[in-house]
Amino acid sequence: MKFTAQQIAGILEGEIEGNPDVEVSKLAKIEEGIPGSLTFLANPKYKSYIYTTKASVTIVDKAFVPEHPITTTLIKVNDAYKAFSQLLSYYNQIKLNKFGIEQPSFIAETALYGKDIYLGAFSYIGDKVNIGDNVKIFPNSYIGDNVTIGHNTIIFAGANIYSDCVIGANCIINSGAIIGADGFGFAPDQNGEYQKVPQTGNVIIEDNVDIGACTTIDRATLGSTIIRKGVKLDNQIQIAHNVEIGKNTVIAAQTGVAGSTKIGENCQIGGQVGFAGHITIGNNVKIQAQSGIGRNVKDDEVLQGSPAFGYGDYNKSYVHFKNLPKIMKDINHLQSKQNGDS
Repeated sequence: MKFTAQQIAGILEGEIEGNPDVEVSKLAKIEEGIPGSLTFLANPKYKSYIYTTKASVTIVDKAFVPEHPITTTLIKVNDAYKAFSQLLSYYNQIKLNKFGIEQPSFIAETALYGKDIYLGAFSYIGDKVNIGDNVKIFPNSYIGDNVTIGHNTIIFAGANIYSDCVIGANCIINSGAIIGADGFGFAPDQNGEYQKVPQTGNVIIEDNVDIGACTTIDRATLGSTIIRKGVKLDNQIQIAHNVEIGKNTVIAAQTGVAGSTKIGENCQIGGQVGFAGHITIGNNVKIQAQSGIGRNVKDDEVLQGSPAFGYGDYNKSYVHFKNLPKIMKDINHLQSKQNGDS
């Protein structure tokens, strides 16, 4: 799809310097711009590229004044970075603006769906599913029985939502995500063999939640695994049964949360963090990557390490840890000297 500089300026409420009729059909970094592409300049470190870029249109701040001749058409806005982000969002909406039901696909007779939905080929919609307006379900997706999906939610190709789960409005569930698989529940019998404990609960995902590719959220044993409003989960995260994650918490990739752990609101959790089960994490907690959390954590704590402790103490301790060989050498020298004197 092509847009003119004039059309883009209209979307961004910007001012044009150059050819208003030049057309673009792709996005590019400023140093990699080619004819027909749109780019932006926000970081002063990249300023030199605006004089060499082949991009047809460049978004810049209103304060920008060229010091050398340029060939690109400028669109001047109050904040180039925010304007480009706005344009990316607009571009994404157009790219995902699909409607209709493709075949082959299966929709149970008892399923209900709203207006302007998109259902990609080879998708399955089970009994008594309730799908809101403007929902996009891309090909090869599975929606189990009794699932509810709120308005404007996007489910990308190959995602699986098991029975009885509830997905809120304005959510994004990326490819390969699995919502509502059985939790890891087993109990040993008298012979020491593990027998499966039925997982009869569900998963509730509230509004405005993003679920990354290949992230898994297990259904509860009883009750619900709950992901509150505004949570953002990266790719390849494991959320176990009966976990609850508070609103607006963000978690980076490869983190694992064991069963029945409660994580508070507005937390920031780095990649590859491991949480033990049945613990409570407070609000506004920050946890550095690769930390191991095995205890309850109070509000506003900042943690690092495995087992994790205070971030400041960790950094101080690490200075000594790095110097351990020298410290041990000095200790051995002192002991040897002391033994020689005696």
